Amino acid sequence: MTIHVVQQGETLSTIAEQYGVTPERLIIDNELPNPDNLVVGQSMIVRIPTAVYTIRAGDTLDGIAQANNVTVDEILRNNPWAAGEDTLVPGQTLLIGYDEGPKLDTALINGYLYPFIDRVVHRKSLPFLTYQSLFTYGFTPQGDLVPINDEELIAIGYEAGVPPIMVLAPMNEEMNFDTQIAHNMFINQEGQNRLIDNIITTMQEKGYIGLDIDFEFIEPADKDLFIGFISNVKNRLEPLGFLTLVALAPKTSGEMTGLLYEAHDYPAIGAIADLMLLMTYEWGYLFSSPMPTAPLNNVRQVLEYGVSVINPDKILMGIPNYSYDWALPYVRGESMAEPLSNQEAIARAAQYGATIEFDEIAQVPFYYYTNEQGVEHVVWFDDARSMDAKLRLIPELQIRGAGIWQIMDFFPALYMLINDFFTIEEG
Repeated sequence: MTIHVVQQGETLSTIAEQYGVTPERLIIDNELPNPDNLVVGQSMIVRIPTAVYTIRAGDTLDGIAQANNVTVDEILRNNPWAAGEDTLVPGQTLLIGYDEGPKLDTALINGYLYPFIDRVVHRKSLPFLTYQSLFTYGFTPQGDLVPINDEELIAIGYEAGVPPIMVLAPMNEEMNFDTQIAHNMFINQEGQNRLIDNIITTMQEKGYIGLDIDFEFIEPADKDLFIGFISNVKNRLEPLGFLTLVALAPKTSGEMTGLLYEAHDYPAIGAIADLMLLMTYEWGYLFSSPMPTAPLNNVRQVLEYGVSVINPDKILMGIPNYSYDWALPYVRGESMAEPLSNQEAIARAAQYGATIEFDEIAQVPFYYYTNEQGVEHVVWFDDARSMDAKLRLIPELQIRGAGIWQIMDFFPALYMLINDFFTIEEG
């Protein structure tokens, strides 16, 4: 597999000819939003087929897999579009094998999603996942759970062999993290124990295999209470065979101060939990000045600190699956970025005839454009090159895998790279 960066004057046909593939192959593999209007600096995945199969009347994925000595999951990872189809259409072509190299590692891949995910996107994403984390259950200080509509997603996940992880977060009705909700539960031991009882009952009834504790913006004074809650959860879940996963802010040392960091004690929590998601994203965010969401140099610093104080086999690297568009000039306290999918970012670059540049330090692409109203914008996003750089940190630092925040939009380059690099752990 190769990553090709579009140069001035290139077209889809000339690129396809260069690699000995069809233009249709490039369109399908990359789900190109702009096949007739490629952008200079745009990257795309090139997979050179070594075996293909043309679907015939009466074919099933099971039968095709058996006939070609592969698994159904391998077919779906090579052809994500097929997971979103109700039936196989005679004449369609399935990629059975391509020029992939040896796997770099085995990796656990967890994907976060909201209950309103598009079901086609959901089905296309599942073959690349070990677990799916459903966001999010809330709670009251008295121990009552605030549920979500999750039954259908859990069933679809199990059909694909991807068990669910239950996410628990202290959020208010506006879906914002609420420090007081967490504090009130921490100091109410009876309510805390009842909450864990309700979590266990729900997990057993619905088929969850673990709990993801996503407590952000915890008061520094509540650090020991937070750690005590995690320990309480782990002691109750472990005998029942459930996992305990904790999401942690991106720290580069144990001395970092502030509401986001102080209660997230890497060594203490790492000694308790089974898995840790280090949230290596949101340097660039809705209200920040324009910058990459997950610059490689920052991501590396967080992971290097993480592996110095936590068993690397417990660590998942956070991977953002979204981008931001900022109007310029940026005004602190007033400006707000527009969220985009990475595919939408490419489509917008094509719409405005932008040229994509690449920040070599951050290992992230960006571009400028001017809209119809004459307002200049800058877009920072992720592409095949930036995801390649991030994913290679997994084998380099020997961490367990990655957690994708979030899988609400299908990002072909990310999944093609995961498929090429890793043997994905089974849930």
